[in-house]
Amino acid sequence: MEQTEIVRGFWDRMQARDWAGLAALLADDLVVEWPVSGERIVGRENYVRVNAEYPEGWSIRVLRVVAQGEDVVSEVEVPHDTMGVHRVASFWTVRNGTITGGREYWTEVGSDPSPEWRAAYVQRLSP
Repeated sequence: MEQTEIVRGFWDRMQARDWAGLAALLADDLVVEWPVSGERIVGRENYVRVNAEYPEGWSIRVLRVVAQGEDVVSEVEVPHDTMGVHRVASFWTVRNGTITGGREYWTEVGSDPSPEWRAAYVQRLSP
């Protein structure tokens, strides 16, 4: 499987709640950092459990996946029934057919409002 296919498969398995299938794509010693919340998840099992135990009501829409060598970037939208719409930019390292590490930047759409002083210079995006 190509690097981009592995990351697309990651998101497909996440959407399907296929936790065993997701784990199969992750290195046992996986390390994923979430800088926005100041957390580091160490180990495949911990990463799978964090996602499996997240409150239900979410879905995943992959916006794009690009790769250069073993570096793969994905941009994903994650709407949740009660928690709003989240966007995530994920930077993955894929080696020998598995995801060995990542850094994910999660944010909620609209959680960082545009200041008034920029209004004359920007166009508003629709969610």
